[in-house]
Amino acid sequence: MSLVTLHDVPAVPTGLLQPPRTALSPEVVERRTSSALARIGTPSATTEELRHLLLDGSDRERVHTPWRTLVAAPAYRHRDGLTPTERAALAYERLREVNSLVADPEGLARDPRLLASLHEWAAIVDGGGGLCTVASIHYNLFLGSLLDHEGTEERDLSDFTSMRRTGTFLCTELEHGNDASALETVAEYDHDSGDFVLHTPTAGAQKFMPNTSPVGGPKTALVAARLVVDGRDEGVFLFLTPLSDERGMLPGVHVRPLPYRSGAPVDHCLTRFDHVRLSREALLEAEHGRLDERGRLDSALGNRRKRFLHSIGRVTAGKLCMSGAAVGASRAALAIAVRYAQHRHISGARSGQRVPLQAHRSHHGRLLNSLATVYAMTFAHRAAVNRWCAHDPAEREDAERQVAVMKGWITWQARAITTECRERCGAQGLFSANGLAEFPQYTEGTITAEGDNLVIWLKAASEMLFRSPAGTSEGSDIPLAERSLTDLRFLRGLLADAEQVWRTRASAALRRGPAGDPLGRWNGASEAALEMVGAHAAGRAADAFLEAVEHALDPTARGLLERLCRLFLLHQLAGRTGDLLAEGRMIAQHVCALSEETDTVTAELAPHLSSLVDAFDLPEEYLDALPMLHGAAPLAAACSDRAPGAFATGVAHGDGTRSRARSAAARRTGPDVCEQPSATDTSVMSWI
Repeated sequence: MSLVTLHDVPAVPTGLLQPPRTALSPEVVERRTSSALARIGTPSATTEELRHLLLDGSDRERVHTPWRTLVAAPAYRHRDGLTPTERAALAYERLREVNSLVADPEGLARDPRLLASLHEWAAIVDGGGGLCTVASIHYNLFLGSLLDHEGTEERDLSDFTSMRRTGTFLCTELEHGNDASALETVAEYDHDSGDFVLHTPTAGAQKFMPNTSPVGGPKTALVAARLVVDGRDEGVFLFLTPLSDERGMLPGVHVRPLPYRSGAPVDHCLTRFDHVRLSREALLEAEHGRLDERGRLDSALGNRRKRFLHSIGRVTAGKLCMSGAAVGASRAALAIAVRYAQHRHISGARSGQRVPLQAHRSHHGRLLNSLATVYAMTFAHRAAVNRWCAHDPAEREDAERQVAVMKGWITWQARAITTECRERCGAQGLFSANGLAEFPQYTEGTITAEGDNLVIWLKAASEMLFRSPAGTSEGSDIPLAERSLTDLRFLRGLLADAEQVWRTRASAALRRGPAGDPLGRWNGASEAALEMVGAHAAGRAADAFLEAVEHALDPTARGLLERLCRLFLLHQLAGRTGDLLAEGRMIAQHVCALSEETDTVTAELAPHLSSLVDAFDLPEEYLDALPMLHGAAPLAAACSDRAPGAFATGVAHGDGTRSRARSAAARRTGPDVCEQPSATDTSVMSWI
């Protein structure tokens, strides 16, 4: 039985945690070689080889095909003119459709590879939209956390696996974001009843941003709260907490909608609890803490911080999901921008001549730089997923750090790439119907979700400086003057040199820091340490790229990957040449030649831009639905059904009937279950 069953999708094996393909077995090499030799030299062979390498190789049918088939359906196209609440409701409608096609929701939550790939493809729906967000919360943070703790066998999860109830996750508080371990929400143990009393003690302890409104149907949350027994703080644990039913919010649960946020139309709220009673079974227990019948905590972990980190352990899989979403959004943005550059023609150098945008180096050069980075992002994401799926307990810290570092790097690259693609499509790229406008804002969410990038990089930097041994670049007996910028290993070695340069500088800054002032010492070293992590992340991506090059069997595909990898490395080194030159790791002739080498490889790759993007395997149904990819007529047709007054009613705030219905709904439900405010409504923020 397959985990995901879709119409016209063949059944595939269900192995939940397939081992990563770190090397090709002789049997696989022979099988793939025979197939490749039969097709070598044909465009389809090259494109198929690139797809094989980009999309999890032999696991592609299981991991990617179901989600790709899903997002090709008409139901996942952009819908214009919806209010914020209607867009949020649509996200839940789509989530239920996804769930109806998942044969084993628990298996999906347990499979990081399949879960991350869901985010890759869901991220292209409505430019990121709400589907990816609510799917991540329900399957990973909620259902995944339940499955990671003890007692799953005794719990009835059918309400959540059937989507009769949607799961959400409440950790961050209004005054506690990156320091969530200091959160204030409490769950006090009542010896007499054996229950817990969940309470929000201050305004700053309200849970911030989770999707807790009645929109989308009944919901249950996992709430991170301090377990208090006899006045003693035992640390942060998760508590299974019903929030609402078909009639609305349950007693003691109060939600206030936050202002509309573009990029992911979800019902974000402030949530507080007023002495809500929870049964003994609400506490999620495992080795980090078990409460006996007398109210005594037995924990294998020695301090409250470790218990907190164990409770929210699902954020690591969440980082993989955010990386996957950013990779998927970036690939979609590039596919749209490249196709637009082919179809859009402008005046040429001679009178009457028309040339495609793609003909200009100033245009296709930027797209190719982004394309090289997206390939590197994809391969780096695959490597991080494989490492996480295969790690043993002794390697957990290193695997978590790799996931965190690559999440930061990938999502930051995604922001730059989706912005570049939007710009390359000019004013047409500003319209949501054309598929690009929402991507940059959506990637902003991936930068912050599951750990703010800057914070997780600072944590990684401190671990690398204080715990991890320094890496070394491959030595060479060849004089620097004889090393060429066409040598991929030389370029990779320069990135390793850059990492070492910044590690040395950060260590020196720590030694110079003021004695007795840990913060002062770290402040003096942190910028150098972050540069070290940046070089390290780029190097990891380059390693994954180089491994993909080695696995390519089709000679044309291999040649394209080698050039793309070289373009990626040259681009990564461009901003580091001053430090490398100053430290004697490269010489002036390399610095002077870098621009020319970049231009040469760009010219070599330009004719293959379409083939390289076709390898992303985006559904034609998805691309065909974007008006700007078909000239002016479709976009004009998309506007033809709008009345002259649409901008005063339907677009910004809905029509008058809809506005009156919202006002009536707000009067019926009261302030705790009110409609989401518009983007210009400041009343909620002033209330905060």
